[in-house]
Amino acid sequence: MHECMITSPVGPIQLVAEHEHIIAVRFVAADELAKDQYPTRSQPYQAPITGVLKQAYEQLHSYFAGELSHFELPLAPQGTHFQQQVWQQLQRIPYGETCSYQAVANRINNPKAVRAVGMANSRNPIAIVIPCHRVIGANGHLTGYAGGLDKKTWLLNHEGW
Repeated sequence: MHECMITSPVGPIQLVAEHEHIIAVRFVAADELAKDQYPTRSQPYQAPITGVLKQAYEQLHSYFAGELSHFELPLAPQGTHFQQQVWQQLQRIPYGETCSYQAVANRINNPKAVRAVGMANSRNPIAIVIPCHRVIGANGHLTGYAGGLDKKTWLLNHEGW
């Protein structure tokens, strides 16, 4: 397993790869990091990165620069069969668009699983790349986000929502 920390407009992000697949992209609270772990603007990532981590860093950098709207990375999120179904549907939500938890439940042919979809969404291990931030309440309001509503709002605004 390989990992690195990168800077982003929404704070530090940890990238984790295993067997040349991304298994995690997660927001890291600044207080979770030792001073020597936190990347700076002059060094935007901590530790030398190669392979799929480098690809992920470059694509996230392009995403945050407004130059990329679709990620092309080998992903291997770890979760249950149901979670995998939900995460696959999340990847079908176009850049700049949103859908409701109910719509995701309908798309996986399980319309009564709205709450379970919400739980699977909150357990998405590959934030941003698997765009769980694009799922909102049926009333059009923003609902919880594992990274915090401030990050969800920033990401949606960045995508032109």
